[in-house]
Amino acid sequence: MWGLLYLFLTLCQPLCCQATAAPVTPQSCSLDCIQQGSPACEYCRITRSDVRKALGFNSIERFGSCIPWPCFELMGDEDPKICQHYVQAPNDVKVEFLNDSNSQSDTIIVSWKPSYYGIAFLRGFQVSLQALGGTSVACQLFLFHRNLSLPASHAQRVYKSDPFPGLSLGSQYAVTVMALPVPEKWERFYRSEIFSTRSCAEKNGFEQCKNDWYPEHIEVQQEGSAITVTFNLAPPNLGIRSYFSLCYANGRKKYTDIIPDLTTNKTHHSYQLSDLQEGTNYTCEIAANEVDAVRKMFNVHVMHTQKEDPSPRSVTPSLAFILPLSLVAVAVLGGCLAIVIRRRSKLQMKKFDIQPDIINKHEEAGNQEELVSLCKNRLTPPRLLICYSSYDGPAHVKAVMQLGAFIQQHMATQVCLDLWDSLSVAEEGSMAWHCRQIRESDFVLVMCSRGFNQRPKPEDDDGDEDQAYSSDAIIQLIGAEVGRAKARGQDLSKYMAAIFEYSEETDIPTELRLISHYMLTGDLPLLFSHLHGVALHRPGAYLKIDHISEKGFAKVPAGAALQWAIYEAGMALEGKGQHSLEEGD
Repeated sequence: MWGLLYLFLTLCQPLCCQATAAPVTPQSCSLDCIQQGSPACEYCRITRSDVRKALGFNSIERFGSCIPWPCFELMGDEDPKICQHYVQAPNDVKVEFLNDSNSQSDTIIVSWKPSYYGIAFLRGFQVSLQALGGTSVACQLFLFHRNLSLPASHAQRVYKSDPFPGLSLGSQYAVTVMALPVPEKWERFYRSEIFSTRSCAEKNGFEQCKNDWYPEHIEVQQEGSAITVTFNLAPPNLGIRSYFSLCYANGRKKYTDIIPDLTTNKTHHSYQLSDLQEGTNYTCEIAANEVDAVRKMFNVHVMHTQKEDPSPRSVTPSLAFILPLSLVAVAVLGGCLAIVIRRRSKLQMKKFDIQPDIINKHEEAGNQEELVSLCKNRLTPPRLLICYSSYDGPAHVKAVMQLGAFIQQHMATQVCLDLWDSLSVAEEGSMAWHCRQIRESDFVLVMCSRGFNQRPKPEDDDGDEDQAYSSDAIIQLIGAEVGRAKARGQDLSKYMAAIFEYSEETDIPTELRLISHYMLTGDLPLLFSHLHGVALHRPGAYLKIDHISEKGFAKVPAGAALQWAIYEAGMALEGKGQHSLEEGD
């Protein structure tokens, strides 16, 4: 009985002690010390010069900086079995940030615990760090001396790496901790974790970071037609000397340069917003005039101003009596003069046999064909991003491309389409490219089709599947932006949905039902009106452009190509639907 209790306490004592043991940090020792198995070389860092000495050549030039280092050359080949055992991957890999004096970069230390499985044959660890999307790799190698065999209780010990300095702020990295040795055909020998370095604001404070700073306090006041915006200035140590403001609504933008006078006020500045339409809700942004500056959004509601006609404070009795009599006299004389002129005109018309009805009709026709000019405040054509689903096949994609070409050629609009910028899409990735284009474009047009409501089957092509899921994510992103703008009471005119003639309104996703939607090509004039902010009808005038009308668009080559592409896409989708029905039967 007492023997069993003594054995239990003996086994548990190391575990209890190790739970509170200090982390094991690397020590400097020679490669000879490790190979000879000296107790002084328990957990040693291996330098590049040690590897070069063991191999006889520069391993960086031959193999790169991060490979499983050759075990026999480093540990010695006296015992062939020392490098042939399986060791399980480490556990509890963590990243710890260190406070250093460099405000432009971050420094980390990696910690982990060895696994119970194979711990007796554990010879060391290799830690590698790589920036996501980059090629630079940093590696550290740590070894135990050859005669050391760790007990199972050491699986509760925490081992640490050396610091990894100079990491870019606000970046993502992947850290990998590998247990050594690494036999062939063994996959579970490492553990990886992805982490992000701290942003400049997280490390140094908001007031110390030029790229992260933005105005926090904004106040908008309107007195009459004058709108004044007051905001807090950046701290002097950031060196920001100018700002800008951008307000947009109904497809129009108002850009304002702001250069405050720091001699009068170093903490706040006020500027005027002019040429804004009354009764309109504007979404505005303000930021420092720096590259990639963070923008602060705020709303401006321009209220109607009441204009009172000036009137005299007092009128003498004589003037109040004379004025109505004068008006009556003028009215009588005017009526008489009109009657005389009308009779003369009728006599002349009878003389020349001219019918008044013809003249009236001609004048009415002339009023209807009055020209409607585009907005002169816009210096550049509006920028339109077209999003679509490729799951409906190449014919539908071709129709979208032809639509983009037609809009760019005949509707005074700059079109952005991922198929026209494939190099940037490959470099940035589809989601990143679309996010940037949504942010930079004046309008976003979503071409809805059946593909938005379908998902690819497992046997479908991987490229089509990835594209379909990418399209679904983009639509969800746009839907979230629309919902957020609606909840904040912001302008929704930036986003539009449309379908071709072979699609149905039910193909428009639910999250896009809040925005304007069109049927193309019949609604091309409505789309033109939306893009340029001009009314199709107004008193005495209507918008008439032959090559964007429902019947006239096909007279130009781009319109004829669009019409044919829509016809082919409709036929292809119809054949695809019949094929699906036959497979179902």
